[in-house]
Amino acid sequence: MSLVSSPGMAQALVLNATYEPLSVVSARRAVVLLVNRKAELVHSGNGSWSSEHLRIPVPTVVRLRRYVRVPYHRRIPLNRRAVFARDHHRCQYCSGAAENLDHVLPRSRGGDHTWENIVAACRSCNARKGNRTPTEAGMSLATLPQAPRRHGWMLIGLGAAPHPSWGAYIEMVGQRD
Repeated sequence: MSLVSSPGMAQALVLNATYEPLSVVSARRAVVLLVNRKAELVHSGNGSWSSEHLRIPVPTVVRLRRYVRVPYHRRIPLNRRAVFARDHHRCQYCSGAAENLDHVLPRSRGGDHTWENIVAACRSCNARKGNRTPTEAGMSLATLPQAPRRHGWMLIGLGAAPHPSWGAYIEMVGQRD
């Protein structure tokens, strides 16, 4: 199969048989699920995958034909990429482009390395704040930091904003509940 007129890094949302979001996979993997009749196409994007006897639109949302039981709640790992996604790559002090992570209560002063104590920050705000709390530095946070909820696990699978066709199945990832 070859790809005809579509971006190479396309992604697809995989839904359980009950329309619950399960994961984000490459469009190529979603096509394999469709060809093997393990999933059905719900939404498609631009372009198509084609072979000698088959042409499949590039999937953006597929639904599994059988229900898959998920025995656990996904934990969202705290990492740089996920914090930037949660904070929309914006400094939480000045709303500029974020380049660093900042501990709201510095670790040297007893602050934890947790979702509730880490925000994205630009270099100048991070340097200006230094080893102080935002109040001591005369700064304020745009939003209080908190762990992503519900479908926040998708922050890891996404490098960019979710495809518009996903909106009916998930809350917009990275927005606060």
